Amino acid sequence: MHVVNRCLLVALSCAFAACASTSAVPASGAIFFVVRHAEKDIDDPKDPSLTEAGRMRADALARQFAGKTLTAAYATAFKRTQQTAQPSATASAIGVTTYDAAGSASQFAAGLRGEHPRGRILVVGHSNTVPEIASALCECPSAPMADTDYGRLFEVTIDSAGRATLIEHTY
Repeated sequence: MHVVNRCLLVALSCAFAACASTSAVPASGAIFFVVRHAEKDIDDPKDPSLTEAGRMRADALARQFAGKTLTAAYATAFKRTQQTAQPSATASAIGVTTYDAAGSASQFAAGLRGEHPRGRILVVGHSNTVPEIASALCECPSAPMADTDYGRLFEVTIDSAGRATLIEHTY
């Protein structure tokens, strides 16, 4: 009887350990994190860099993924989006892939969903593109962003059946 209880205890411990180590990413799904670039400077009206507050926000974004490796990171070609994505990409030992800010959100989202059926993917865009990209990824509505809104993070989870959910956070 003692051996049976011990075996049961070991089996339950292994089961609980497996549950505890399970990632937040669905077993065969993906999570897309879509954010606007961090605070920008007014040094260059066409392609500004991040301010000190923006660099701190980019670092805070990277801390959001601590212990949760990103599998891909995307940003437009502008300095502010690249500088926002870079700390998160560096922490996950990946590069930042540049995408066209003027491209179709629905086409971009379809490409992302096709390219990344699994993993954690960061997408950095602009106040006028981020809600559209999030909506296209989840095939659901999302609220527009004000030009002064830098702290919103859209989290789109897509399961193996293609069902998507959208959760908004701040960081």
